[in-house]
Amino acid sequence: MKCEHCTRKECSKKTKTDDRENASVEVPSPAQESGKEKCDASERKVLAVSVCPQSLPYFAAKFSLSVTDASRRLCGFLKSLGVHYVFDTAVAADLSVLESQKEFVRRFHRHSEQEPALPMLASACPGWVRYAERVLGHPVTPHLCTARSPQQIMGSLVKDYFARRQALSPDKIFHVIVAPCYDRKLEALQEDVPWASPGLRGADCVLTSGEIAQMMEQSDLSVRDAALDTLFGDAREEGRRHEGTNSDGYLAPIFRHAAKELFNEDVGEVTYRALRNRDFQEVTLEKGGEVLLRFAAAYGFRNIQNVVLKLKKGKFPYHFVEVLACAGGCLNGRGQAQTEDGRADKALLREMRGIYATVPVRAPESSARVQDLYREWLDGADSPRARETLHTAHQGPERPADGRDIKW
Repeated sequence: MKCEHCTRKECSKKTKTDDRENASVEVPSPAQESGKEKCDASERKVLAVSVCPQSLPYFAAKFSLSVTDASRRLCGFLKSLGVHYVFDTAVAADLSVLESQKEFVRRFHRHSEQEPALPMLASACPGWVRYAERVLGHPVTPHLCTARSPQQIMGSLVKDYFARRQALSPDKIFHVIVAPCYDRKLEALQEDVPWASPGLRGADCVLTSGEIAQMMEQSDLSVRDAALDTLFGDAREEGRRHEGTNSDGYLAPIFRHAAKELFNEDVGEVTYRALRNRDFQEVTLEKGGEVLLRFAAAYGFRNIQNVVLKLKKGKFPYHFVEVLACAGGCLNGRGQAQTEDGRADKALLREMRGIYATVPVRAPESSARVQDLYREWLDGADSPRARETLHTAHQGPERPADGRDIKW
């Protein structure tokens, strides 16, 4: 039986609960073939799930699969639960990186000793951003990049762009994020969608990779593998990632873009040099004995403390820092790379790194889909709509607490 309101073969009803920290959805059951029961279009919601690229190596390692097969297994499992669409967040990450590139160049041009716009600090990690906003405040927050994170942009893509293509009201979509860390749950609390009604969340629920894996292990459902969907309704692109061994990879593409735009230098392979430890690395562009650009990657709270201390003392030599709260990067998120007693699973992390390295790297500039989105969705790359949708304003510690602040 199929009613005029449904997108699936079965007419179904569902209910949901959302406690903002660990939302759950009751799986819909097929309506009886009585010919009398109809789908209530006022209650039905389309279920959409977006999967972060750093989650897939975890599922691949967990179930001894390739990344492609792990993606198909995960997608098939989610659809067996009643999920309508399963996306990855690659195109959202492309937009986030591209906006970060442009912002760095703007900051470099306007930087001065009187009004320092540099260093620019990456803003894709919600644990780091929340700590900077709620604890550090000035002088750190003005240096945070204003580009929204891939999760935040994905929320707008699903609730705005995709909703329009499907002729759906945004509040008819229940959007779930699968991510490697718990801090993404906190991030979802502040993800109001630009250009939408106040209070509309980009992500209605965030589940960690470990939570999903536990559901898969405990399930007795018959699962058939399925390919990921796309926001554009056509054939699935091959899995890909940005350059970076453990995370979304902001440093390398921003470094290359800045070298070309600012100094007309074409950079091939980006060479990292470890300093204090393997989670603090440096990249430089030099010409004629002069350092033109000095970038760093600082992962883990120990390195974050050193960055903040030097920044406050005015003795900070870097133009850009990719900051991540988790030592080892996003692959080491506590929502997936932990043992049962809460310790880092080093063997699993090594395996995930090897798997992640096999995923093809593609520069965000090469994505035709991104250019289509700038033109069709955002009214151009430099339009007011693009700035409103893809950028945010960071708050200081004076903002009222909501009871969920991170205690470092």
